[in-house]
This record gives sequence, C-alpha cells and structure tokens, in this order.
Amino acid sequence: MGAGGRMTEKEREKQELLGRTGAGAVFQRSPTDKPPFTLGQIKMAIPPHCFQRSLVKSSSYLVHDLVIVAALLYAALVWIPALPSMLQLGAWPLYWVAQGCVMFGVWVIAHECGHHAFSDYPLLDDVVGLVLHSWLLVPYFSWKHSHRRHHSNTGSLERDEVFVPRPKEALPWYTPYIHDNPVVRVVLIVVQLTLGWYMYLSLNTWGRPYPRFACHFDPYSPIYNDRERAQIFISDIGVLAVSFAMLKLVSTFGFWWMMRVYGVPLMIVNAWLVLVTYLHHTHPALPHYDSTEWDWLRGALATMDRDYGIILNRVFHNITDTHILHHLFSNIPHYHAMEATKAIKPILGEYYQIDRTPLAKATWREAKECLYIEREDSKGIFWYSNKF
Repeated sequence: MGAGGRMTEKEREKQELLGRTGAGAVFQRSPTDKPPFTLGQIKMAIPPHCFQRSLVKSSSYLVHDLVIVAALLYAALVWIPALPSMLQLGAWPLYWVAQGCVMFGVWVIAHECGHHAFSDYPLLDDVVGLVLHSWLLVPYFSWKHSHRRHHSNTGSLERDEVFVPRPKEALPWYTPYIHDNPVVRVVLIVVQLTLGWYMYLSLNTWGRPYPRFACHFDPYSPIYNDRERAQIFISDIGVLAVSFAMLKLVSTFGFWWMMRVYGVPLMIVNAWLVLVTYLHHTHPALPHYDSTEWDWLRGALATMDRDYGIILNRVFHNITDTHILHHLFSNIPHYHAMEATKAIKPILGEYYQIDRTPLAKATWREAKECLYIEREDSKGIFWYSNKF
C-alpha cells in the first residue's frame, strides 16, 4: 500500500475503536510492518545541504540563546529587586518560566553537540557540550553515551534506555486500585517533572533494567564499557566543578538567592527535558517491539512529533516537532530539521506521526492511557493499555 505500509484486517478494524481516548480524540496506530522504503531512500529525499553543519551558524544560535539568558539574569539581579513587593510576586514567576525555557534551548544545543551536529569538529563539539551541560548540572559524556544507545535501540523492550514501558504483570499490586484516581495521577506527574531527571541519572528510574545498580555518575556502571569510563570521570568533574561554584555563591548570597536566580529555572529545564522525552516516546499510537520483531528502522519510526506552539517550538529549536527526523538522522543540525522533515513526509506516509493535542491535555491523557504494554496476538508487537 505504498508508503503507508500494510496493516492486518484486525488492526484496521481496531483503528477507530482503539483510537478513541477519554478526551474524544481519534488517532491512528502507527503501521508495524517493515516499511516499504529504506533509510537510504529517506536520505535521498532530503536536500544534501541539510546534512551540512556550520560552526558559524550553530554558534550564532548558541550566542543568541546565551545573550537572552544574560539579559534575563540581569533583570533578575537588577530590575526585579527594584520593583515594589507586589510586582515582584508576578515578576519572579515570569523570569523563572522565561529563563527556564531559554535555558532548555541551550540544553538542546548541548544535546546536539553529543550527536556531533554542532560543527565538523568532534573535539570542539565535546568541549562545547561538556561546558554547557555541566553548567546545567548534566554529566555530558554519561548522557551522550546512554543517549546514543537510546537512539540505537529505540522501541526495543530489551535494549532501549529510557521510558521503557512495563508489562501489566510487572506493575505494583496496588496499581488497579489507584490508576483512575486523579489526585494520584497529579502527584505522579509532579514527581516525574520535579525529581524525574535526577532519579533517572542517579537511580536509573524509568530506564532499561540492568543486572546490577546503574547510575550515570558511576564510571563503573553497567551502562558504560571500559573505553568510556575515563569520560564518565570527566563528566563528574564538570558537574562537581559547577556544583562547587554554586556552593560558593550560596555562601556569599544565600540559598534562596541562588534558588531564585538559578535553581528554579534549572528545575524548569529539567521538567521540560522529562516531559519532552516522555511525550515523544509515550503515546497510544506507538508500538514497542521485543527481540523477535524489532529492527532499527521500525524502532526509530516508533516516536511521535509534537506541536508545542510556534513560540516554544522555536525556543526549543524544533526538537519538539522534528523528533522523528532526529531519530533517523541525529547529525542533522536543528536549523535544517524543519526543511528535512518536510522532505521526508511523503516517503514516510502513515509511518510519520504527529500529535497536535495541547500540551497539558496530552500529558494528562498519556499518564492515564499508557500505563503498561501488552501484545494483542502472538507477534512480538506491544501496545499501551490501561485496562484492569
């Protein structure tokens, strides 16, 4: 059936029935047959210049973001404290949200360094990525290596690295009694957005199961091999150096000063990171595969583009609405991603998935609908469900 792929009659019959969410929306499940196109054919559809990295252009985006960060910081240090107390109550939240969003844009550029999409110079990419991610208290090389494995194994139940769904039998015994409780759902979402990033880095929460304790800060963690251990030490040194500088500022200006100026915006950065990753890989329309069915291309296509609105899409350098492309060709710089995505849509057909559901509504729906995975037939293809 051309680029749309082939679906079984059973799947066709269930498209509409299983595609209706509690909010009344309709989605189509992603095709699960092996695509009738190859990665090479997808690449040929993309204009060649989209694969070209420009140090000048990449740096211009980084400088643009850092200038805004500096301007907002100046406002927080000079303008906001000079406002009347009542106006400060409104100004600080505006600063936190704006600074957190722009800093997440910086995070996206640092993430591109890890994919060697910043420049043609791998060492320079690593230096820039190390500095930027350390500033955001992220262990750069640790994240780079585990994130690369995520890209290599997306959609695999055995080898994917993050937001690996669990089967029904692996859920806690009390799940059927609380899963429809809105208060519990709110609490879980809040915990995930506030603590989730460091829970993943430190405890491998929501990560791939390993035979022993896995931690991104541990050079001898089972996540890494012997060739990578020295770089994990370097990542830890970077985070520790920034942490030490923060402690010096705390001793000089106080804890709450540091939280107002840096801590709360960083929490917003981490919340965006968790939410963006979660929504890209969690959706009732997306399949997961066991080892009998998984292959790289189908796994890379088992992700969802999201539309956060023109402002946030731009501030986040379109990591939101070009994520499928990013999984197919992670070395394409963000400033070519929209053009490349437009070029591959006709090739992907039904294999291209985008959800324009408003952000809060999508978060609530996915937290409610995507509790566990189950197979529907003897094949190793699994879908999200919430039925008990």
